[in-house]
Amino acid sequence: MTLLTDTGIVFGRALRATLRSRTNVLFAMLQPLLFLALFGPLLTGLDLGTGGSSWQVLVPGVLVQLALLGGTFVGIGLLMDRNLGVFDRLRVTPVSPLALLLGRTLRDVVQLLTQALALVLLGLAFGLRAPLAGVAIGLLLVGVLAAALSALSYGLATLVRTVPEFASVANTAVMPLMLLSGLLLPMTLAPAWLDGASRAVPFRYTVDAVREAFLGHYASGTLAVGAAVTVALAALCVLAGARAFRRQPA
Repeated sequence: MTLLTDTGIVFGRALRATLRSRTNVLFAMLQPLLFLALFGPLLTGLDLGTGGSSWQVLVPGVLVQLALLGGTFVGIGLLMDRNLGVFDRLRVTPVSPLALLLGRTLRDVVQLLTQALALVLLGLAFGLRAPLAGVAIGLLLVGVLAAALSALSYGLATLVRTVPEFASVANTAVMPLMLLSGLLLPMTLAPAWLDGASRAVPFRYTVDAVREAFLGHYASGTLAVGAAVTVALAALCVLAGARAFRRQPA
């Protein structure tokens, strides 16, 4: 069996499991939806220094937040499979460890992009105006980021034994990254020291790039840098996740 075939098999199994648990899919969107509905109107009419509307600032940030929260915690599902013995049974099959990682990661990307599209449609209802090409580029970047975080999350799940341990590590890492990424407001509005600190966080570049795409600034250096950082991050995270899968203890 080839890697592509193995990945498709794992993807299909993971997707069927997701479709049987629609409640989890819906509740995963609850926090981003609340940000759009309850926080978005507060920004209407404010000059956020981007040259676009407040919705062109908030919606891209919420999309990246969706990828950050959704991708970081998918490892809990793998951890539960490990504790039930499901993952160990899969590991002794001819399916390669890399396919086990890529299949699950692909399912997460498909799920997140479906949720992201729903958020964009809701944003349009609130007043978002963005070019179709820009929205497509933005969703592509968010999908790549989701793949990066998903792979890294699965790698972490092979290194810890319990859900509380996983949640403790993930929550500790996610909170400062969210605050320093400028998800809700551009970091250019922050004090100089905070703006400087945020430049060490790769998610900031993704957020800025998605905002540029939603503004239609396709030739901007910000979009190019953000795309490069996001792709590089995805490559590193997939490599790290694959290495953790191969070295996963019995």
